[in-house]
Amino acid sequence: MKISGFTVIRNALLMGYPIEESLRSILPLVDELVIGVGQSEDGTKALIEGLNDSKIRIFDSFWDLNKTRGGLILSEKTNEALTHCKHNWCFYLQADEVLHEKDYENILKAARNSEHNPRIEGLLFGYIHFYGSHKVIATSRKWYRNEIRMIKKDSGVQSYRDAQGFRIEGRRVQVAKAHAQIYHYGWVKPPSQMGVKTKLLNRLWHGNKRDSHFDHFQYDRAYGLRYFKGTHPQVMMNRVAKQDWEFDPTRTLKDWTLKDLRLWSSDLIERGFGWRIGEYKPFKLIKN
Repeated sequence: MKISGFTVIRNALLMGYPIEESLRSILPLVDELVIGVGQSEDGTKALIEGLNDSKIRIFDSFWDLNKTRGGLILSEKTNEALTHCKHNWCFYLQADEVLHEKDYENILKAARNSEHNPRIEGLLFGYIHFYGSHKVIATSRKWYRNEIRMIKKDSGVQSYRDAQGFRIEGRRVQVAKAHAQIYHYGWVKPPSQMGVKTKLLNRLWHGNKRDSHFDHFQYDRAYGLRYFKGTHPQVMMNRVAKQDWEFDPTRTLKDWTLKDLRLWSSDLIERGFGWRIGEYKPFKLIKN
């Protein structure tokens, strides 16, 4: 069994992506790592070349920044990278996503068990979303709990819309559980850099119409934030130790809104019945 890893990136340094950590976390699992590097105003390509790993194959990818509808350029570039993959199992990891070494064995086992099962077209991963700090995670129903990250290329799977997930000619992908988690660090940066990143990404949806909205970015003490009690992937430890800002997720009564009360009520139902109301599930889970 051989596995292709693939991802796309531009302006990784400017936007504060943990791209080096992300790539290092997937390299032990893959036989090749395809990276589509878009035109950047920082040292993104040099950083990736500096990893100096024989598994890495970089190709230059042109991002048409005039395409500003629904983040569709992200799936377009992701599918472009997918076409460069040589192997049937393809492992997609976004630039702000990192794997934990404790999950390597489970991932390989799930891939082997599913390799010759034609019903299974991909593997489903759980998510840990960090927000505001490496010490804080977001757990409300506004944050997706699961997403597809390994796919079988011969099934015709394609990245969908803003590249969060995948589809096959519009239908849901049939998946088995990977019994592993993705550590998502997209919302952990100094507030000023988070504002820059959010502004640049927002342009892929709306152009530059809302740029001023992000000039004074502050993290929100939103409902559902919890302190993280687990361990970070080893490749992230240096970045975690260097965090030089504080974020306190503690809420007071004045922070609550009617929408928060609805989320709280949904959580009560979930704890009681194990069912998350209205959860987005763009996949079909198959028992393997």
